[in-house]
Amino acid sequence: MSDVPAINKVCVIGAGTMGAGIAAQVANAGIPVVLLDIVPKEGDNRNAIAEGAVKRMLKTEPAPFMSARAARLVETGNIEDHLDKVGECDWVVEAVIERLDIKQGLYEKLEAVKKDGCAVSSNTSTIPLANLVEGRSDAFKRDFLITHFFNPPRYMRLLEIVTGPETDTALADRVERFADVAMGKTVVRAKDTPGFIANRIGTYWIQLGINSAMDLGLTVEEADAIAGKPMGVPKTGIFGLVDLVGIDLMPHLKQSLTSTLPADDPYHAIARDIPLIEKMIGEGYTGRKGKGGFYRLNKEMGRRKESIDLDSGHYREKIAPRSAPSGAAARGDLRALVQAKGKVGDYAWAVLGGTLAYAAALVPAAANTVVAIDDAMKLGYNWKAGPFEMIDKLGAAWLAERLEAEGRPVPEILRTAGERPFYRVADGKRQNLGTDGEYHDIVRPEGVMRLADVKLTGTPLLKNASAALWDVGDGVVCLEFTGKMNALDGEVMKLIVQAIPLVKDKYKALVVYNDADSFSAGANLGLAMFGVNIAAWGEIEKLVMGGQMAYKGLKYAPFPVVGAPAGLAVGGGCEILLHCDAIQAHAELYTGLVECGVGLIPGWGGNGEMIDRWRGAKGMPQGPMPAVAKVFETVSTATVSKSAAQAMEMMVLRPSDGITMNRDRLLHDAKRKALSLVEGYAPPAPPEFKLPGESGHVALGMAAEGFHKRGLATDYDLVVSDSLARVLSGGDADLVDTVSEQDLLKLERETFMQRVRDPRTMARVEHMLDTGKPLRN
Repeated sequence: MSDVPAINKVCVIGAGTMGAGIAAQVANAGIPVVLLDIVPKEGDNRNAIAEGAVKRMLKTEPAPFMSARAARLVETGNIEDHLDKVGECDWVVEAVIERLDIKQGLYEKLEAVKKDGCAVSSNTSTIPLANLVEGRSDAFKRDFLITHFFNPPRYMRLLEIVTGPETDTALADRVERFADVAMGKTVVRAKDTPGFIANRIGTYWIQLGINSAMDLGLTVEEADAIAGKPMGVPKTGIFGLVDLVGIDLMPHLKQSLTSTLPADDPYHAIARDIPLIEKMIGEGYTGRKGKGGFYRLNKEMGRRKESIDLDSGHYREKIAPRSAPSGAAARGDLRALVQAKGKVGDYAWAVLGGTLAYAAALVPAAANTVVAIDDAMKLGYNWKAGPFEMIDKLGAAWLAERLEAEGRPVPEILRTAGERPFYRVADGKRQNLGTDGEYHDIVRPEGVMRLADVKLTGTPLLKNASAALWDVGDGVVCLEFTGKMNALDGEVMKLIVQAIPLVKDKYKALVVYNDADSFSAGANLGLAMFGVNIAAWGEIEKLVMGGQMAYKGLKYAPFPVVGAPAGLAVGGGCEILLHCDAIQAHAELYTGLVECGVGLIPGWGGNGEMIDRWRGAKGMPQGPMPAVAKVFETVSTATVSKSAAQAMEMMVLRPSDGITMNRDRLLHDAKRKALSLVEGYAPPAPPEFKLPGESGHVALGMAAEGFHKRGLATDYDLVVSDSLARVLSGGDADLVDTVSEQDLLKLERETFMQRVRDPRTMARVEHMLDTGKPLRN
């Protein structure tokens, strides 16, 4: 991990969904945290509320904790008996109910117990900072700020920080650095204005989307087909998103903003009481957490998918939208979308035109830069592009002209831009247009490195259709996968083979990394399916052998190789990591050898690498069977880690490997790890294995049969797991035989080819390609 600033213990007060989630993320960072709440009115357990929150989080999916070990770092208590524990902490996060009197009463108590210089922050999104600290001492005001997390805190990267005129700058910087490096947040500095940035724009966007759909007579399906994927916002669309976050949240956000925004704010003109929404909330239709929302599954009708009719308020069967974007408008051309004829263009313009104009009017009122606005919406609402990046697609001058033609106010920042874009690349640096009319370099925080920035000035050292090689400085080269979902194929293997002599002759180390959300979804199954359909068995075997050779080439290269995965890294994407000298993983790593799920076995050396890892694990019993049994357990069930911490428990990561919390710091940290291995580097010696042979094969088969009898494994699962068991136990080798790495690769290859020829495997592959889900045949 990057250097963590000096916050050694944290206290979170308020064990509701947000407070508990914030505490969990602090614990995920490896930092002790005290979670406090009020004493319950009933029962003998005075800590019941905080303890109950931790217990719930251990059962919640998606999980707030990255590991059970992290949960043990949370100490629970209550604010009557344990408030003195605040004195041990360097940061106190208040996440209690949004009532000013309750917050101010808590701050009075905190001031008496906290140490000088301990940061105190509120997670509020509705109450101005100036009101929060009213009546407090100057010393308390120096230590106070707002830290607005987004739910769920583990997965939403945005953190809005608001400081007051008295807030100590160094203290705010320390909190920001900790939140960035240790908690993995991208911090956006917002001003002390209602709703800050993301919720202010997001609430406006959602309200405008609902109003416009009703005004234009659209169905919810039509509205979400227009204001969803084609706009580059969540594919749920607006109504689907409201279902996800909770319909009952809408009146609270509306009330908060209407009571705090200036009288001339455009939000007041669109803030409506919508009888349909009030009726839905009253009847328990609050979205996915309730009985349903704008969409629902009708269980009485065989789990029929239904949608609400916005006119009548009655549910009907979900229908395909009659009005939906097509052509360029469907492919992300925003100008084509808002200029489309009929309901598509009318609705797109109503939502997008209004939202972008509103966002543009908030610079510099809510944030100093267009970058802050864009980052807030991308990270807080999962927009693919921020408002000003969208304006660049439309053209600032075009947008201003259309607004003016309709008699609507034109934000000053649009006039400042004129014909110029808000973003440009100059002298190899990305720049943004400021309110002063000048372009300014976008400066990354120290330790933040993105491959996209490298590409602004560099050209690839090597490149083909599926991979590229980049010089990332200091003698380190980056291997990037570039195919769809970063799937791996023969072109990737070819580039790896070409890269090894190049790095050996001119560079120091290699990092395997890409900027994408998914490191790699594994081997290109579509290519394999094509090969099977034309019975190109020789080509398929050549691909398997090519992958083995390429991966072993990396393993035994005369320079360090560091894998730097984030997101999905399964199948062949996991196997390449197993061949690296070290791994520096993003905390959100979902990895495993999943080939059995599609009727195959790992074919690029993953079996031997996993056995080698487990037999060297601390506390692993000696003998050929324990390590083999561990590998069989995870690989036969296609187990995927739910975090990098779990990947370490699975031994995909070793204790010496690193975990980076902030995604933007991963490449920098991986590069630093690679350079640390350069001096005195020597490739590993090829392993030799003592495997359990036929007796081990039988034992593993009996374990699989047990799963089958309990209904946890299908008939074909038994066949596939038997193939895996044969490889892991060494095939025909006897217990006394030594199995070389090459012997195991040959056995792996032969067994893979047996499975790929089986029609039941191909049925699984085809089903996976069609649905993205495993076939249980």
